[in-house]
Amino acid sequence: MKAIVIARPGGPEVLELRDVPQPAPGPDEVLVRVHAAGVNRADLLQRAGRYPAPPGVPADIPGMEFSGEVADTGARVKRWRKGDRVMGLVGGGAYAEFVVAHEGVVAAVPDSLSWTEAAAIPEAFITAHDALWSQAELQPGERVLIHAVASGVGLAAVQLARARNAEPFGTSRTPDKIERARAFGLVDGIALGGDFSALGEATRRWTSGRGFNAVLDLVGGPYVAASVDALASRGRLMLVGTVAGTHADIDLGKVLGKRLHLIGTVLRGRSLEEKVAAAASFEREALPDFVAGTLRPILDAEFPLERASEAHAYIESNQSFGKAVIVVA
Repeated sequence: MKAIVIARPGGPEVLELRDVPQPAPGPDEVLVRVHAAGVNRADLLQRAGRYPAPPGVPADIPGMEFSGEVADTGARVKRWRKGDRVMGLVGGGAYAEFVVAHEGVVAAVPDSLSWTEAAAIPEAFITAHDALWSQAELQPGERVLIHAVASGVGLAAVQLARARNAEPFGTSRTPDKIERARAFGLVDGIALGGDFSALGEATRRWTSGRGFNAVLDLVGGPYVAASVDALASRGRLMLVGTVAGTHADIDLGKVLGKRLHLIGTVLRGRSLEEKVAAAASFEREALPDFVAGTLRPILDAEFPLERASEAHAYIESNQSFGKAVIVVA
């Protein structure tokens, strides 16, 4: 089969289209003919040699989410049959014509969605759903601040907050992305540079001085301290990304005084059982909203498989609004 291979750690240019052996499904796995694969920051980190794939998945083929048709099933698979339209999460290997996945991390693709739209869903929406609905337990009427609100996960979080009748606010690098995010339910937002004082002023205005009930931090670094400042008493800080750095200088007195909850979360490094549970919760609670049209994937750009390096360069440019997707077939 054709697949994108990381020839060596480095920039986008190290991604090469090669012929590689086609995988075979295990007893509890499905073999999927991939039609599209989402592009994620984790793929870029893996390509750079900073985020190795977990055991049991291809170490040199990136790709954590996909959409496609079931081509074969393992001996113990009960739910899926050949020809089923599916989407799902894997530890890697989705930049390829075929990928294997445990049957429990795969969900049905609604008939109303195209392959590229479906490929833009799993990582963004399951991450946001798990962080906001399951772990932060976001409630109706609460206010949530979303850093990097124009990213795939950020825009998913905006929609999921609205679906919970909560009020989403956000930050981004540029004002135009804030304006574009309003169409998906963002109440208000602010473009941040290196000065976070403007966020403090905006927080007081947006929350009448009370602070946010929850913050979804997809950036890390100095955003963590700003998030602590922005939270209300007993607020929840969900730490998801570290694009701005893996270290943060925070005032523990504020954490203690506000009785804050700081929760770090990832999907890729979880056990299979935890991934299956997260996927099942998303499918049960959120997937019906895609059928109803309440939730929708935000597809920004499409690239053919042989131009995967261009997709990575595009994401690294920080120009994207929503998801970039690789079209496989």
